[in-house]
Amino acid sequence: MEKSDANYNVSPQPYQHNKLDPTAHTSETSEEVNDSPIEQVRLTVPITDDPTLPCLTFRTWFLGITSCAVLAFLNQFFGYRQNALYISSVSAQIVVLPIGRLMEAYLPNKLIHIPGTKWSFSLNPGPFNLKEHVLITIFANSGSNGVYAVGIITIVKAFYLREIHPLAAFLLTHTTQLLGYGWAGIFRKFLVDSPYMWWPANLVQVSLFRALHDVETRPKGGLTRLQFFLMVLVTSFAYYIVPNYLFPSITALSFVCWIWKDSVTAQQIGSGIHGLGIGSFALDWSTVAGFLGSPLATPGFAIINIMAGFFIILYIVIPIAYWTNSYEAKRFPIFSSHVFNADGGQYNVSVVLNDTTFQFNQHGYDGYSKINLSIFFVYAYGLSFAVLAATISHVALFHGRAIWQQTKATFNDKFGDVHTRVMKKNYDPVPQWWFYILLVVVVGLAMLTCEGFGKQLQLPYWGVLLAIVMALLFTLPIGVITATTNQQPGLNVITEMIIGYMYPGKPLANVAFKTYGYISMTQALMFLSDFKLGHYMKIPPKSMFVVQLVGTLVASSVYFGTAWWLLTSVEHICEPSKLPEGSPWTCPGDDVFYNASIIWGVVSPLRMFGRLGLYSKMNYFFLIGILAPLPVWVLTRLFPEQKWIRLIHMPIILGGSAAMPTAKAVNYLCWGAVGIFFHFFVYRRFKGWWVRHNYILSAGLDAGVAFMAILCYFTLQIRDINGMRWWGLDLNDHCPLASCPTAPGIEVEGCPIFH
Repeated sequence: MEKSDANYNVSPQPYQHNKLDPTAHTSETSEEVNDSPIEQVRLTVPITDDPTLPCLTFRTWFLGITSCAVLAFLNQFFGYRQNALYISSVSAQIVVLPIGRLMEAYLPNKLIHIPGTKWSFSLNPGPFNLKEHVLITIFANSGSNGVYAVGIITIVKAFYLREIHPLAAFLLTHTTQLLGYGWAGIFRKFLVDSPYMWWPANLVQVSLFRALHDVETRPKGGLTRLQFFLMVLVTSFAYYIVPNYLFPSITALSFVCWIWKDSVTAQQIGSGIHGLGIGSFALDWSTVAGFLGSPLATPGFAIINIMAGFFIILYIVIPIAYWTNSYEAKRFPIFSSHVFNADGGQYNVSVVLNDTTFQFNQHGYDGYSKINLSIFFVYAYGLSFAVLAATISHVALFHGRAIWQQTKATFNDKFGDVHTRVMKKNYDPVPQWWFYILLVVVVGLAMLTCEGFGKQLQLPYWGVLLAIVMALLFTLPIGVITATTNQQPGLNVITEMIIGYMYPGKPLANVAFKTYGYISMTQALMFLSDFKLGHYMKIPPKSMFVVQLVGTLVASSVYFGTAWWLLTSVEHICEPSKLPEGSPWTCPGDDVFYNASIIWGVVSPLRMFGRLGLYSKMNYFFLIGILAPLPVWVLTRLFPEQKWIRLIHMPIILGGSAAMPTAKAVNYLCWGAVGIFFHFFVYRRFKGWWVRHNYILSAGLDAGVAFMAILCYFTLQIRDINGMRWWGLDLNDHCPLASCPTAPGIEVEGCPIFH
């Protein structure tokens, strides 16, 4: 049923594998030269294309929508559980290949006419091809990426114990996911067509597609890439039963705690989960890649920058601040995302929130306590201010001239590498008005969502417009950093702060504003990343657009439906103290979201980081962030021959610990060690092996972990059949004192009292 947007004036040239010769990916008929300026792209992405391959086939629609819906259901279902399980699109990418081949073999190829139209389609238009497989994976990407707005619905119903109109919740879910299409349309010329915006994570997908589809001869004494992938997949699958089921404690081994069992300070230093993690390690790929993404897919220079920032913050700034008792740090855990009262206990939100009006209770707050944070959480917020400021400064200094030149080149239609030229030669682009119409419709629905339904979301129309302006301003600078470093600074904190100052005391207005501002930008970058994958794999842009749009609608609907079903059917969901013993429905991720709504929405930043709060000095981090890239830029001008200076990336250094406190010290240490080993030692000593196998190794490890996690859950854990009871079955690092305060006189259950 597809109307192709291809021009059939280029003879198709099948890709022929050729070892490590960058010029080998040349199409004889098009006489194109592989002039991509990024070496990893030249070595990984073929430049050939067959524009006659069918794309939007029955198989694409059936397998794509099915994989999208299944992944969306499973990820939302697992997301509420104590041990949340994330299933990536790599799982679907592998599973749909044999199913597609079976459909190719058994479905009839007879044309089916659609009544009342001239359109027809075939259930089996020929061999299951690479482009169908890519589009199905794009569908799966939509299903595997979570829907942030579901967090709002969850905290309203499960944490604040209030009601929200189901249609308002449904529209909130969809409008926040679709708003990003507008920004994607505006900035695709800069972030997709530009050869310097290379989106490193996409090379893992490209390598896996080539391993699954390219016909290659097995080298003597070696393995083809497909054989290597299958070997890694089976090994990872078999091994993951150990950390996932038999010996969960090896997800974080903190031997310092085993030696000093009664020392709070030693456990604070040695705990990989609740402390600084010195000496901690893991024997589990999900610990390495679970929170920070695969280190094999992150450029080496970015890993060095991230680890430099991590070490400076965690091993210099935090210890000095804690042991000098800055901000009364010793009254609270050294590392926690919770909010506390002045006595070191958990903050009682019901005291400062009027249950009737669902707004801030000034009288209750005055008689209770200011909000206190752990010292790490204090600096985490300060650094998030610095990262945002440094992002703008860095992009202006280092990429400002290039963006201006690209802007002029865009109007003259003169820039791009071989991949851009092939795409323009073979396919019509997506008309810009498609993006603009979608943007106008979604903005209108977003205003209806917030202003209608009795204003349950508390956010006025001007709040929606302000969130849109913020997303528009930050999509390009943050997109440049994401497309070149595989690291994405977020807008979550700055959006919370701005609306918190402008419209204080309204928690739902705060989280709704954050979601419209932050997630529309994040979604735009996801769409652009998928567009770049389609760019590399030579997928017709209009087919990409349609698949992304339908995938987003399907995924949003399934995420919403699954969440609503669980929130209305599981009694006391997200309330661990009221759940039956052993119940898994504890919602650990939503707990952090809820605490953020208290800090920024209920109490407001004025009483946290303003003149009425304890942490007003954190605002200096905005100035630090603005100025931080300047010395590096000056050094690059003074010493232009020193190319390594340009690799010092201040937004990434300042945001080195940005994944914490969700990620822990042990995650960073293992991630950094694996990344440095492969990107520096292996890349330099065994470059041929790295080119053939690095990204395939990453995909195989991810897929093996995902398949074993699914198998374990549905065969054993869903029935509460766990491994034998022993010391190693606990999913922690056996450092019970690492979260204890050390200030004199503070009493916390399970902790010694200091005098």
